Order: sequence, then structure tokens, then C-alpha cells
Amino acid sequence: MCGIVGVVSKAPVNQLIYDGLLLLQHRGQDAAGIVTQQGHKFYMHKAKGMVKDVFRTRNMRALPGNVGLGQVRYPTAGNAYSEDEAQPFYVNAPFGLVLSHNGNLTNAAELKTELFNTDHRHINTESDSEVLLNVLAHELEKTTRGLSLTPADVFAAVRGVHKRIKGSYAVVALIAGHGMLAFRDPFGIRPLCIGHGENEAGLTVMVASESVALEGTLHQLDRDIEPGEAVFVDLNGVVHAQQCAEKTELKPCIFEFVYLARPDSVLDGISVYQARLNLGETLAKRVISTVPPNEIDVIIPIPESSRPSASQLAHLLGIPYREGFVKNRYVGRTFIMPGQGVRKKSVRQKLNAIASEFKGRNVLLVDDSIVRGTTSREIVQMARDAGAKKVYLASAAPPVRFPNVYGIDMPTPNELVAHDRTVEEIRQVIGCDALIYQDVEGMKRAIGSLSKKINGFDASCFDGVYITGDITVETIAKMNAQRVDSSEDGDVDVSRLALPNPQE
Repeated sequence: MCGIVGVVSKAPVNQLIYDGLLLLQHRGQDAAGIVTQQGHKFYMHKAKGMVKDVFRTRNMRALPGNVGLGQVRYPTAGNAYSEDEAQPFYVNAPFGLVLSHNGNLTNAAELKTELFNTDHRHINTESDSEVLLNVLAHELEKTTRGLSLTPADVFAAVRGVHKRIKGSYAVVALIAGHGMLAFRDPFGIRPLCIGHGENEAGLTVMVASESVALEGTLHQLDRDIEPGEAVFVDLNGVVHAQQCAEKTELKPCIFEFVYLARPDSVLDGISVYQARLNLGETLAKRVISTVPPNEIDVIIPIPESSRPSASQLAHLLGIPYREGFVKNRYVGRTFIMPGQGVRKKSVRQKLNAIASEFKGRNVLLVDDSIVRGTTSREIVQMARDAGAKKVYLASAAPPVRFPNVYGIDMPTPNELVAHDRTVEEIRQVIGCDALIYQDVEGMKRAIGSLSKKINGFDASCFDGVYITGDITVETIAKMNAQRVDSSEDGDVDVSRLALPNPQE
């Protein structure tokens, strides 16, 4: 999971890209990078860390030009410790290309071998994004054959890319001296949108993972880039667009709406905030069938992204909604802590219970989803320690029973608390008095009803259906072997069993 931004303007773009990446920081906190183009030359700075830490004044001054792109990275394959795998990636031929990618290629290993043996291209990292860049470069070289570049050539190259790669990908790339290219996989699994703005120098065209990056930088959202579509913006800001995939179907990742995206974003025509309100509405029916509302004194969200669902649930059940946990925003993320003991301690450091909201009450806690259960168990215990009589737990998402292979780092099946367990067995592991899950079809209806364009969703971590059709048990085992390594010595817990909170 990453966040990407690309800009073509008549004015310097370094600050605009920086601001866009800040608005997408929730999509990745491991590394950040910006590349700009002036004339035929690229200027790049990238490093591990948050946007505000990676880019100092001296770095920004060294990024001249009116065209550029950037990325915030949350790695799901390769080596998270290596700065070599921070994006963007660069290759010098044809023309000179830089690329940033959000998603995950499911046939990266096969492509890497093919690139070396057939295309005679060398891949220097374990990143599938470098593989994607070299596939694009090879296809672009085939279509141009040394001639001047036209939009038709670019679209022909993207058609070749679609035929070769599998998985999820939202891509923004710069072609030296020509312009910016953006495209999306044929299922539209990962989000990508385009918009425009005006400044004193003239028109600016911007693409980004989420609409909030456009709106937060005073740009107008025009539309989402369609599944399989490629958009080429020349250096004059003229936008060329063409469908480049033979078969397309809009099936975005449903976890974007459940958890990953910011609530103020609109993805594929769906308000993320409204989607979460709808999840709370359908969850209400599940709660009533499990716990009589008169046995619940208060509903409390587990910060942050569960708040819309929890507030809607409380409204429909007529039960008081309270904030019972206060988050310390200045503590490092729990999921990179070494070892279970430190991880457990860090949950207590990160969240503190307001005892008066729990003491003597039957409390319904609401979370957006439950992945491995360790954090949920600790939070339930915190509620008990604060004096709650009974602690019920509701998840706005269904049980996460299967690993995700499309760019969200889910753990191996055995590490998922819901894998091969009944709801009652999960309840016992977590230690709550009742456990209520959203059902899969209810979740799909709640979100899908907000857009007529949606043909379905990638909900593979919930239903085990991998929409690209190329995923087997063997594939998942192979991808697990390539899962991200975030340490130099292996002492750090690299499983990433919890995901970064979008509101941090």
C-alpha cells in the first residue's frame, strides 16, 4: 500500500508534490520520494521516513522543474530497510523514465526472470515496482523504435504492459522531455484519480491515489482514471486518454473503504465517509441479533477509522455514543515493535482509557476490522481494567480469513485470528463477552449501493476470491516467502500484522 502523486504544471511543482504526499501520508510511512524534471534532466530525492523528515529545505531547493511525481511507501514485498527500494525508480532508456507504483504484481518473480533472459534487463532490487518500470521501458522501446514519441506510442506500450503483468497497479511515470503517464490495472483494484487547478502561470494537471490530495492542494477532482485506462499529459498540460486493456471490470479493493483511505476521500464515485456510515447501519442489524440493545449502556469506537460506523450504529440503536479512548499521536506505530511483549506494551502507550466512560457499564466497542486479534484482546482488557462490567466487540468488517496479495500486507493465514476459527473461538481468543462481525454480502451491499459503476469488489481477504484469477495456494506460499523484511539483523518483527492508522 502506497500513495502516489504526479503533476504537470507551468510553475515549480516541488512544494505541490510535497503537500500532496503529506495528505497521503496515511498510505505509507516507511519511505518517501520526489522526482522533478527540468528540461531533459531528472532531479530526485528519496529516503526512509515520513515526508516531513525526508525533505528538508535543502532537498526541496534541489528539486527544480514544472513536472514531477512523488510517493509515500508502505512496502509489502522486498526489503523495507533498504533505501534502494524507496521510490520513485529510474531507468535511463528509452528517453529516461521514472516511475512510482501503488499495488502488488502477483507474477513479479516470473517477470524478473523473463526480463533478464528475454529482454536483457537487469533488476537490482527485490521491488516489484522496479520490475514494472522495466516492463514499461521495454514495451515503450518496442513501440517507438528510436522515433519521436507520440501519445499513440505511449498507449501502445501500456497495452503491452497490461498483457504481461498481473496483479494490482496504479502507476504514475515521467518520460523525460515528453510528459507524464498514469495508468491503472484492468480491475481498478488500487485507486487513482485526476484533476486540475489554476495558478498564475496557467493550468496544472494532477493525478493522485485519493481525491483528498487534489482537494487539499486546491485542485478540482475531474474523475477517476478508469480500470485499464492510460492518461498521458504532455509538457503543455494537454491530456490524452485511451482505454488500453482488452477486458476491464471495475472491482476496487473494498478494504480501501473499510480502513485504508481517508474518510474525506471519494474513490470511484463513493464517499469513503458515507461507506463507513453504511457499514455501521448494516452492522446494527447484526448487533441486535446477538446482543439485545437494552443490555448495552454505551458504544465506544476504537480510534480512529471506526468512528463513522460506531456513530451510525449508536444512532440507529438509540444508545449513547462516547469517546472512551484517547490516542497519544506521538508514539511510534505498534506494528513495527520488536516482539509480542513490546507490541503489547506499546498498545497501552498509544491508547489510554477514560475510566468514567467504562466504570460499571456494559460497553460495546466498535472497530473497523480485526486482523490478528492481539491488539483487540489488549483493548478489551483495557476496558475491563477501566471498570466495565461487560465488554462486547463489534467489527464493521467481516472476519479477515485470507491473506491479501494486491498490495495490503496481510499476514500468512495461520497468523490471522479468524483463519480456521469459528466466531465463538475468536471471541474466546480476544476475551470479549460477545463478538459481532459484519457479514461479507452485507458489507458489499452497503458500499456497492453507493455507485452504479461498481461491478463488485476485490474482497479477497474476506471471501478468498482473488479476482485476477491467477492466485493459488502455491502462489500465496511463494509470495509469503517474499514478504517484506524491515530489519538489518532480523530481530525486528516484520510480519506487519496490524496496519497503519489512516488518521495518524
